[in-house]
Amino acid sequence: MYLWLVAALIFAGELSGESELEAAETNPEVPGVVLDNGAEVFGVEGALKVGVAKPRLEWDPNGYVLFCPCMGRFGNQAEHFLGGLAFAKAVNRTLALPPWRTDRNVPFSEWFKVEPLQTYHRVVSMEAFLEQLAPVHWPPGRRKGYCWRNRRDTNARCGMKEGNPFGPFWDHLGVDFDEFVFYEFTYQQTEAWTKEFPPSSHPVLAFKGAPASFPMKAEHRQLQEFLQWTPTIAAPGQDFIQTTFQGRPYIGIHLRNGPDFERACANVEGTSSFMASPQCTDIMAGRTLSHKMCFPSREEILRKTKNAILATRAKFVFVATDNDPLVEELEQHLKSLKVKVHHLNPHLPQLDLYILGQAQHFIGNCVSSFTSFVKRERDVHNKTSSFWGLD
Repeated sequence: MYLWLVAALIFAGELSGESELEAAETNPEVPGVVLDNGAEVFGVEGALKVGVAKPRLEWDPNGYVLFCPCMGRFGNQAEHFLGGLAFAKAVNRTLALPPWRTDRNVPFSEWFKVEPLQTYHRVVSMEAFLEQLAPVHWPPGRRKGYCWRNRRDTNARCGMKEGNPFGPFWDHLGVDFDEFVFYEFTYQQTEAWTKEFPPSSHPVLAFKGAPASFPMKAEHRQLQEFLQWTPTIAAPGQDFIQTTFQGRPYIGIHLRNGPDFERACANVEGTSSFMASPQCTDIMAGRTLSHKMCFPSREEILRKTKNAILATRAKFVFVATDNDPLVEELEQHLKSLKVKVHHLNPHLPQLDLYILGQAQHFIGNCVSSFTSFVKRERDVHNKTSSFWGLD
């Protein structure tokens, strides 16, 4: 009965159009045909296989966690996401996967697969949560925002949507808040969360930012194994690797050599922690940061890159940077070794991350969260990495 209905819709043009068909085939969140048993057929293939129809979301009585990954650029957002994922598991609530924030909201599943995360903990897309569950269980008029407050600051304001990117993030999702709730304990105090905010009276914990620390906790780094690229990133990344390096090994390096980082690193000498530096200071046995680790000189970059080339016998270097890739300097320095240097400067920096993750060896910046993403991914796959200024 249902097959002829679906076929009729297709021939009537309701499911036609190349872009819609491609989206339905590649994105499990594309709305499909709803059957009278409550199931929903996702995509054209699903429409022709009613026996494997995907059911609609069911409400989780343990509650949900929502947050805006709104601290800085992607590297910071990724660290916060993994901490937020760990928090959701610790308090036993389903995590609504937040969009990534650029100049717009990017659906989580555009860059990363959902299925691997589901092997670690219960997750749903933020978009599916708001579309299917929120109208009944978290409707407008009953939406609370949760903000941390210093117990001495009795006049604190929550400001869930104040400023950019907080306002645009929630506006894009169509969410306004009707009430604000303050908390004064840390994200590691699991018992306090479950006691103070039981899901029976607090079904949705919607945070202004991620319920996680920055830099991320060391014990959360291993969660990187559940962040796996979708073909949106992996396919063009792999195409670049095959076309450019043709199956031969290459060294990947990440440079933060712009004036913004130069200023940021001006007073780092002798400090114990700065931005994402725990990724390298954790293995330094009591050593403090140096300026060379934060903002390496060109001499340090040339020296360490050449040493990596000699150790691996690679004939290519791939440079990811938001400033000067030093292509000419590197090629001149490596001329006797006949090494070719490449720089992509992609529209999506996630392509750089993918390519760096596949390199035979990677050299990154100790205090950069962009580097920390690559380092975590390589650690998961037992690939070697090192840092500028740290031998």
